[in-house]
Amino acid sequence: MQDLATLEKLTVRSIEGPIERSLRFIILLTDEPAPSVATKLLSFSQVMALGEGAQLQTASSKRTDLATLMYTSGTSGRPKGVMLSHGNLLSQITAACAVVRPQSGEGVLSILPIWHCYERTFEYFVLSQGCTQIYTNIRQVKKDLKQFQPRYMVGVPRLWESIYEGVQKQFREQPANKQKLVQFFLQQSHRYIYARRTLQNLNLENLQPTLIDKLVALAQAIALWPIHQLGDRLVYKQVRTAMGNQIKFVVSGGGSIAEHLEDFYEVVGIQILGGYGLTETAPITHVRRPWHNLRGADGEPVPGTETRIVNPETRQDLATGQQGLVLLRGPQVMQGYYKNPEATAKAINPEGWFDTGDLGKVTAADDLIITGRAKDTIVLTNGENIEPQPIENACQRSPFIDQIMLVGQDQKMLGALIVPNTEALEQWAAAQGKTLAFQSEADSRALTLEHTSVQELYRQELNREVKGRPGYRPDERIGPFELMTEPMSAENGMMTQTLKIRRAVVMERYRGMIDAMFS
Repeated sequence: MQDLATLEKLTVRSIEGPIERSLRFIILLTDEPAPSVATKLLSFSQVMALGEGAQLQTASSKRTDLATLMYTSGTSGRPKGVMLSHGNLLSQITAACAVVRPQSGEGVLSILPIWHCYERTFEYFVLSQGCTQIYTNIRQVKKDLKQFQPRYMVGVPRLWESIYEGVQKQFREQPANKQKLVQFFLQQSHRYIYARRTLQNLNLENLQPTLIDKLVALAQAIALWPIHQLGDRLVYKQVRTAMGNQIKFVVSGGGSIAEHLEDFYEVVGIQILGGYGLTETAPITHVRRPWHNLRGADGEPVPGTETRIVNPETRQDLATGQQGLVLLRGPQVMQGYYKNPEATAKAINPEGWFDTGDLGKVTAADDLIITGRAKDTIVLTNGENIEPQPIENACQRSPFIDQIMLVGQDQKMLGALIVPNTEALEQWAAAQGKTLAFQSEADSRALTLEHTSVQELYRQELNREVKGRPGYRPDERIGPFELMTEPMSAENGMMTQTLKIRRAVVMERYRGMIDAMFS
């Protein structure tokens, strides 16, 4: 049990049935004084005391035995118990060893909840390699990065966004001439890393560059290298120092990483290895390699994993590069959903292929690129299918947008719910000689602002970021939007523990606002 608050929830639920009385004992992972309960209760200190001097006994489990039940966080619908075997979990250690072999004693900083599949499996791996496990949280992460100087870190895109925004905030607080210098270095370094990607065949927009493309890229890289090195010495080194200055790379999962984050961390010299997986796959199925880090992709399959891209309707295989439904097969695929044979049969076909529910495509080099969730697709009245996440990621490049969720199912155009970055917005207003009044409306939770120029600002930001995306289509233009005062978070139920938006929850909570946007 995580803490006393969690125990109290269990106690309350026991009124509806003998939940706690069906347990042999409860372990509280704190030393908080706890109320009397019907079941034997052990504090963390008591458990540690019981283990002192105890002789370890070898377990007689087989790889096919059930090891754990992990309940899906559930961005929508009722969470299901995922049955993972010892073999499922052991396959993850083998798979991770094919990507990286950390040295014994190296520090790994973890911020995700330990009951989440992604964090738990990676923890098994680093402990198997003799690493030092360090736990932190969102409030302590900046301090712990400096204090413990980890070599590796595991997180989700929202974490990298948070660190990025903290760096941008420091940049915005510099005098105007320093801000211009920083922006100059970032712009030139951005050009440099794109040229370098082309030379390494790692430019997602041009995976098969011609000889001329490479010669042009080589000329750009040579010309920009001195500027990039100067920027590194004056600016980027400080960012790495703030993150402990010892990181070899960070591992990101639980959602796609926005392009501007990929670019920024590559510029400052911190390598992100993105990956893909689900609780039902224990979870890792794909991960980018340090020697083949294709930014914007979700990596190559780990050993033993098979990938199919099929037509969602016919289930026929699609050609390389075509988008379709992602099916997976391998040693990490779950045994099924606990006491739910119907859901299991729907998820895993007789040949062992697991239906991820995700849309994606595969490159000629076998890199998986996830493009969205099949059930998140927004269908406009003109029949166009829009994948929201890539557009949302692009919009979050704006310093004035903290969070955004697209809406517009069965509408003529897209709309958006936006949580503004109030600090950046207030700085902008001060530069304009204006004062902003934020007034929360209890019913709609909308943001009422005195100046229509704020609406114009957000209109310009949305238009610029959306139209600046590669392959932009007119249907992707965002029409009506609303600014909200309440951030989406796990605490208010609008995000999962890995900080993915629960779109169904947000849609329900803001149904009145959304309907009014399109009326």
